[in-house]
Amino acid sequence: MFGLIWQAIYLVTFVASLYALIEAIRTPAAAFELMDKQTKKLWIVLTGLASGLSLLAVFSGRGMFVILGLVATLVFLLDVRPAVKGVGGNRNNGPYGPW
Repeated sequence: MFGLIWQAIYLVTFVASLYALIEAIRTPAAAFELMDKQTKKLWIVLTGLASGLSLLAVFSGRGMFVILGLVATLVFLLDVRPAVKGVGGNRNNGPYGPW
C-alpha cells in the first residue's frame, strides 16, 4: 500500500520536474538575467537532475534524493517561472497585451 503511494509521489515529481525542465529550456536566457534570477544553464541543470532522479526513483522504487529534486522543481515553478514568464518572449502578446 505505502509502496504504491510512494510510486505515485515519484511519478508526480517526475512529471512536475519534466515540465519545469521544458519551461526552463523554452524561456529565453535574457529573461533570467533581466529578472535577476540565476542563469538559464543552472536552471536547466537543476531541473534536469531533478527529472533524472525522479525518473530513477519511479523505476527503482528508491527516492533518497527525490526531495531535493522536488525542492529545486518547486522553486523554479513557484518563484523563477512566474518572474521570467513573458519577459523577452512575446509569444502570446497581441496588439493590446497578452491574450
